[in-house]
Amino acid sequence: MRVNQWVPAAHVGDAIGDSSRRMRDLLRAMGHDSEIFALTIDDDLRHEIRPFSDPAAKRGDVTMFHYALPSPMSSAFAALPHGRVLQYHNVTPARFFAPYAPALFRLASIAREELAGLAPACELALGDSEYNRQELEELEFSNTGVLPIAVNTERLTNAPPHPVLEEILDDGLVNFLFVGRIAPNKRIEDHIRLAEQYKRYVDAYYRFIFVGRYDVVPQYYATIRALLSEYKMLEDRFIFTGPVPDAELAAYYRASSVYVSLSEHEGFCVPLVEAMAMDVPVLAYSAAAVPDTLGGAGVQFAPKDLEYAAELLGMLAFEESPREEVLAGQRQRLQHFGDPIIQQRLASIISGF
Repeated sequence: MRVNQWVPAAHVGDAIGDSSRRMRDLLRAMGHDSEIFALTIDDDLRHEIRPFSDPAAKRGDVTMFHYALPSPMSSAFAALPHGRVLQYHNVTPARFFAPYAPALFRLASIAREELAGLAPACELALGDSEYNRQELEELEFSNTGVLPIAVNTERLTNAPPHPVLEEILDDGLVNFLFVGRIAPNKRIEDHIRLAEQYKRYVDAYYRFIFVGRYDVVPQYYATIRALLSEYKMLEDRFIFTGPVPDAELAAYYRASSVYVSLSEHEGFCVPLVEAMAMDVPVLAYSAAAVPDTLGGAGVQFAPKDLEYAAELLGMLAFEESPREEVLAGQRQRLQHFGDPIIQQRLASIISGF
């Protein structure tokens, strides 16, 4: 069978693009013809991603459309004669962008409207979490299911050592890590407030590391920097790296005592899976799709009591017994995102066509 995937933008390091390439490889291993088509393609991916203008894009027996933002692909997908499968990767609610970026507020609003318009055209609509599936159901998609993001954790677990960065990070401070865009739904300001509680009640020798783009919502990033000044934080204790290659990202995971997620809206949250794969205990605010991705793994808390979270952070950083118990649970949970599970789900989906 010919199984095409449509991705509006194919970028190196993007979770949706990475997942589509992983699924393409799994589909090929299952004996299917499979290609990925995109409107925009990074130069480093042009050898393996085909342009959407290629007529072959519309000749799939099954077409999986990865949806997260509005694009001309939506109308083309709705016009396909058969085999229409939507994979929904979530749209961040526009309200998060309202105070900082009117253009992103508008884009998110349009994306939600466009998504709703695809409901009559879909033969199958998949969320990459149960949280996303329920959202599709609320938008009146009739046939829904769950297909997790296919996370290529080997790019981190098999990454070579990075001696220079590892030496810099091994300076006696306890490292706490966040990976992702510096965006309002991620609630980076709560990481700063958590640091204040941690410093006050647990330990003064800490460092918070934020790996990911900080230029997506400049006004929001400026707000974060202003909050650091307001709390009179030591600037060298808060590192914003921007995007980094896999070898550096793996080094940050290896050097970190705890992975911290205080986000209030996630459709899946790939870094949670990466942290589990890298054997870093997770402390996460239990909101949106975070409970779906973690299952019962990691340490989840709600409501968002940051003084309590600081105590949990100290426990994971310094207490060996509960830390090892958490890691054991994460290793077990990680098996739910392995290739055999994804292949089994793909086989079930394709068999319906």
